[in-house]
Amino acid sequence: MLTFTGAAGGDSGNVILLHAFPISAEMWEPQLAPLAESGYRVIAPAVYGFESTPSRPGWSMEDYARDLARLIEALGWTNATVAGLSMGGYQALAFYRLYPELTASLVLCDTRANDDSPEVLAGRQDFRKAVMEKGSEEAAARMLPNFFSKETYASNLSLVEKTRESIVRQTPADISEAMRAIAERGDSTELLTEITCPTLIINGIDDRVTTTETAATMHALIPGSKLELIPEAGHLSNLEQPAIFNGILLEHLQSL
Repeated sequence: MLTFTGAAGGDSGNVILLHAFPISAEMWEPQLAPLAESGYRVIAPAVYGFESTPSRPGWSMEDYARDLARLIEALGWTNATVAGLSMGGYQALAFYRLYPELTASLVLCDTRANDDSPEVLAGRQDFRKAVMEKGSEEAAARMLPNFFSKETYASNLSLVEKTRESIVRQTPADISEAMRAIAERGDSTELLTEITCPTLIINGIDDRVTTTETAATMHALIPGSKLELIPEAGHLSNLEQPAIFNGILLEHLQSL
């Protein structure tokens, strides 16, 4: 299933928004209307199995990239800006590797290019086992403490609860499959130096999952890229500071 917002008129450009793990494409709700009102056609697809989309055991980031290319073709688009946050960033890089000609620009949000250390991989396997044994609530319990800035935890508990609800709606099996795909993704560090399309990197200043140092490293490796840091935002910067995030994203799109 897709979340789709059509532009009122004009051909300002196409945007694909790729969501984080283990929440659904609804995380992009604060961006859909502002982008559409500015003349952009926007889609926010769900990953396999999420929000009642068909499951696909054994899927990879490349599989998802190929389906995104088929989606672009089906919509009659010639290209799109591909914006991904966290897991969505892994998918965006996989898409660029396979389809640079379809990538009008990249927006890499609170994500990383390098693969996982052995310690992180072990943690991911433990996560999968625990979720399958205890259910989707276990995924929420493990992920939520790392998602937001301290300001958000103190002043926006409704956002924290809405995010928890998004996680627990997904099945344990589909959460586990998504985590497996994340663990098995390739290293994209070398790819960064080969990116030639306009690239924007956005990161929450208080992100403890993908730090500002991680974002700065990506910025240094991608020729001509731009780095924007959002204050009082953690890993889900688009949700914590939507007005700032939208302003940065729209400025990038309008510069293309």
